[in-house]
Amino acid sequence: MSLTSKITLGLAVTVSSAIIGYVHYKQSEDRLKLHEGVIRDVEQQQRRKHENRYTLQQQIDMTKQLKALEASAPSQSQSQSQPVQQPKSPATNLKASDKEPSSTDSV
Repeated sequence: MSLTSKITLGLAVTVSSAIIGYVHYKQSEDRLKLHEGVIRDVEQQQRRKHENRYTLQQQIDMTKQLKALEASAPSQSQSQSQPVQQPKSPATNLKASDKEPSSTDSV
């Protein structure tokens, strides 16, 4: 084998080894980045879930406060205002003609 062919073979082996090494390094680096992305996504989901639960609890507390306020408001307003009139019974709302059977009804 000539010196030129030995140098060419050595150079080809070296370049091929470097390319293969770089590809393996790049693949492992990409896998780590993907894994870090998954971990980041899970953390974001947990943070959002915590924020949503906190917001829901605040809404529940505000709803309870509003219901308590509404429950106390009518009792205060009734004691301060005039008594509420009771609605008339349906029988008092009927017309006189509806109360008495007409002569045309009985055949």
